[in-house]
Amino acid sequence: MKRYANVIWNGSLTKGSGTLVETQSQALRDLPLGFKARFEDESGRAGTNPEELIAAAHASCIAMQLAHLLAENGTPAESLESKAEIDLQPAEGGGFEIRGSAITMVGKVAGLDEDQFKEIAAKAKEICPVSKALGAIDVTLDARFS
Repeated sequence: MKRYANVIWNGSLTKGSGTLVETQSQALRDLPLGFKARFEDESGRAGTNPEELIAAAHASCIAMQLAHLLAENGTPAESLESKAEIDLQPAEGGGFEIRGSAITMVGKVAGLDEDQFKEIAAKAKEICPVSKALGAIDVTLDARFS
C-alpha cells in the first residue's frame, strides 16, 4: 500500500511559497505553505507546515491503533480524543530538527479502569506505524479518561 501527497514550491525558503496541491484522498487540497506558516506565525493561520501534518498523522494513527486494541480487548471506545504536539527546535550546527511528539489521549471507555486504559494506550503508541516511523525522536504519551 502506498499513499501520496503532491507539493509545489517556488522560490527560496524565506521568500518563496508553496502549495500542498493534493493528497491521494483529496481530503487535503490547495493548502498554502510558507516560511511564515512554519516559523513565524504562532496562530497557525498563515497556512500549513510539515510539522502540523506530522502531528495530524501521528494523532490519527495512534487513535486508530488504540481503537483497534480496545475493540480486540472487548472494550470498544465510546470516544477517543487524540492530540499530537510536534517539538521543532533549532539544531546544533544550524537549521532545525524535530525533537519530539507529545501525544495526549483522552478516552471514554466502559468496562476498563484508567490504569488498564493507560496500559493499552501505551501499547498503541508502541505499535502505531507513525510512532515507529518517528523512532528517532522522543514520543511521549499522556493517556487518561475524560
